[in-house]
Amino acid sequence: MIPRFNHCCLESVKKWWLWGFCTVPVMYAQTAILVNEFTGHKWSHVSSNTNVSVGVEILKSRGFFTEAYWYWIGLGALFGMMLVYNFCYVLALTFLDPLGKPQPLLSEDGNEDNERPNQNRNKRLVLPFEPHTITFDEIKYSVDMPQEMKDHGANEDRLVLLKGVSGAFRPGVLTALKGVSGAGKTTLMDVLAGRKTGGYIEGSITISGYPKKQETFARICGYCEQTDIHSPYVTVYESLLFSAWLRLPQDVDSETRKILVEVVMDLVELTPLRGGLVGLPGVSGLSAEQRKRLAIAVELVANPSIIFMDEPTSGLDARAAAIVMRAVRNTVDTGRTVLFLMKRGGQEIYVGPLGQQSSHMINYFEAIEGVPRIRNGQNPATWMLEVTSSAQETILGIDFADLYRSSDLYRKNKALIDELSNPRAGTKDLHFPTKYSQPSSTQFMACLWKQHWSYWRNPPYTAVRIVFTFFMSCALGLHILGHWTTESDVFNAMGSMYCAIFLFSQQCASSVHPIVVIERAVSYRERAAGMYSALPFAFGQVVIEIPYIFAQTMIYGLIVYAMIGFEWVAAKLMWYLYIMFFTLSYFTFYGMMTAAMTPNLQIASIISVGAYSLWNIDRTKVNRAFNERSFIVVSMQRTPVWWRWYHWGNPVAWTLYGLVASQYGDARRVSSTNWTEFGVSSRNRFEQKLDGDEPTLVGWWPVEINGVRDVQCRYCGVAVREDSRSEKLEKGF
Repeated sequence: MIPRFNHCCLESVKKWWLWGFCTVPVMYAQTAILVNEFTGHKWSHVSSNTNVSVGVEILKSRGFFTEAYWYWIGLGALFGMMLVYNFCYVLALTFLDPLGKPQPLLSEDGNEDNERPNQNRNKRLVLPFEPHTITFDEIKYSVDMPQEMKDHGANEDRLVLLKGVSGAFRPGVLTALKGVSGAGKTTLMDVLAGRKTGGYIEGSITISGYPKKQETFARICGYCEQTDIHSPYVTVYESLLFSAWLRLPQDVDSETRKILVEVVMDLVELTPLRGGLVGLPGVSGLSAEQRKRLAIAVELVANPSIIFMDEPTSGLDARAAAIVMRAVRNTVDTGRTVLFLMKRGGQEIYVGPLGQQSSHMINYFEAIEGVPRIRNGQNPATWMLEVTSSAQETILGIDFADLYRSSDLYRKNKALIDELSNPRAGTKDLHFPTKYSQPSSTQFMACLWKQHWSYWRNPPYTAVRIVFTFFMSCALGLHILGHWTTESDVFNAMGSMYCAIFLFSQQCASSVHPIVVIERAVSYRERAAGMYSALPFAFGQVVIEIPYIFAQTMIYGLIVYAMIGFEWVAAKLMWYLYIMFFTLSYFTFYGMMTAAMTPNLQIASIISVGAYSLWNIDRTKVNRAFNERSFIVVSMQRTPVWWRWYHWGNPVAWTLYGLVASQYGDARRVSSTNWTEFGVSSRNRFEQKLDGDEPTLVGWWPVEINGVRDVQCRYCGVAVREDSRSEKLEKGF
């Protein structure tokens, strides 16, 4: 869209931009509204000097059309543009294909990596680790009773999700939690891993016999989330290297980290994909099962003793699930403690070994009277879920949880828990001197390194903003091309500054929202894993924006400064670039702030638009007083008392003040022929009304400061000595 400045009439538009002037919807909307207002009865008083109504005189002075039929032209044009845009929308959906299609990544030899057999793989990691056991006894977890359930008759204060769950996880043993949806599997895993930040937890959890401390436990455990959240614009190798960089101890050198990454990639069969971008789920990059294996690898490179996996096969077909399970099996064979969540309300019905082809579990349930026997070829897991359902319990009249608690298997498990809950001789409790593996400086450098590659490989964000800045700078420069010598020219220059601020700055603030939202989701997982604190991550994302903002500033500043006809003085040019750089910066950082403070992208966009409207409030308020010369800036003296504080709190006002003062602060002389208001020479009116108390219609009004009669600019508030107004208006326009 080519901006239509408030003081640009059709005659002042460059010939090569006439098409733009006539195709801007805002021009038709604004013209229709103004014609409808100022040709009405309220503004029908006829001036004795001009023989036209006050409303028409105002429209002429602003360069707007005055004919009443422009109201209907505006309505017709807006309706026609609405139809054209909707028609183009339908055409685009009909004939345009997506810009990119998700494609499966292939291995280097041309065959998919998940087809390769797992042969002769080195499963010995290069770093030693200490095996640990987890025991938990009578774990209960509850939350405050939701108000909706209270409204439906629930009398309890708390809703219990886990009801006295006990168990033990040992090194080298793959432990699976199975149950129907809503049974509390993820809840139990989150409680054990320390991922629950709310609710009420009761019971005991020990690590190798010592009470669990979340600060130290996070350093020895890994957690593979179900959602597989990763930074989309880094490669598989870089994702693993970043995790190893921040989670391994400081005494592990760079070469050892790289060797460990190579071994882990080979372990989970990701070596052929090392150079592939992770991408967005379902859009580009890795497939679902490749992302699952990457999630496992990201935790393995931290060299953990215990790994939690939340439904690693969820959403996968049988072939893809087999690939992931092979990676899980390889992980268990390294001697780690692996808790594997597969898919009734928070109670145990069987805790024990599966046996060959699940024979131990089948024998346990078939020994219960009334339970149907498993059919030949039936999946044991499916059979177990069917025969232990709530409906089956009602039919049989039994409670599988009570049966388990009264069984010999339960007593055997309790004895094992008691045994593993006592520390072994010669062992010590976990202790680390610092909360994080790496110092804050290393955390910052690692985050900056990842953000650098994320930005560099994201041309839809980085390259588009640079190209947009170049073309819009050229368009804006061609629109305001020329030299600025008259008073009207000065206000047009101010209008160009204003439009540039919102045109480029809002684009910076809005385009950064999706980037921050994606990286914020990744940071939640990485911070929960103990990689870094919030400050190094935020600082890294802020610093990586600076080079791109600087590039935009130089492109816009040099092009527009040259084409707008500002004075080529080094100091003025540097001030112009300096102010624009910080303007783009605070808009960009404001966009990052709103994205970080709001729950999703939509709310961030809504809040941002609200702030832009407040920052633009000067322009709205000025419509109340048409005796103002500018539609953009309102002086503090003309602002209501209760709203004057906003002049100090509005960042756009500081930008405008800085730009105008840097270019015109040293202005010394203004031709008297240029002082016009509403098309009438105002020089004489200025002289005649200087002694009055009411503000005149011209750009100055009389003030008295320390007993000295001065005149004051009604736009920037700069006072000028009365005796200098005839020839030199110091610090004025």
